[in-house]
Amino acid sequence: MTDLNPSFFGRMSIAFGTFFSILGNAEFAGRVKRLREAPEAAPAPARAPAAAPAPVMLKEASPDAALQLLGLLQRDARFIDFVEEDIVNYTDADIGAAARLVHEGCRTVLREHFTIRPVRDEAEGSRVTLPDGFDATAIRVTGNVVGKPPFHGSISHRGWKVADVRLPKLADSHDARVVAPAEVEL
Repeated sequence: MTDLNPSFFGRMSIAFGTFFSILGNAEFAGRVKRLREAPEAAPAPARAPAAAPAPVMLKEASPDAALQLLGLLQRDARFIDFVEEDIVNYTDADIGAAARLVHEGCRTVLREHFTIRPVRDEAEGSRVTLPDGFDATAIRVTGNVVGKPPFHGSISHRGWKVADVRLPKLADSHDARVVAPAEVEL
């Protein structure tokens, strides 16, 4: 129950809170003004609370497709071998030669199993305007981000999106966690 006769310190708290609320909220200030102009009138009926935003539903991703991709990158590009290798004692030329092979294999896997397109069609460095409501999952705003859209800036990276996925189907008996089987030479 609300205390209709707050103490001196209670009134001080209300006064300071109301003061800052009036400064920061024009609608609240208008309601206080109307209340002060007609103190004996009944307060305005309470508004219905705003509908709560729909909760974000998180879905659990199956690791099978990621494991399958990792297996393809290992098979065609020796990706895991390259990343797991301790390259401290290799020369830059040796690393560069290995990187060319890994790059070629990774590129082959991506092109065979995915259709990848840029998020933005403009060239990097192009000036663009991001309107209010732009897709923040497809565009990351960086730099001095102040205020609300529209934002004006330059494209520093066009981004990538996958238009099509063509991963092979897996047999029920296939263990996708084995991304590269051990090899035993006889």
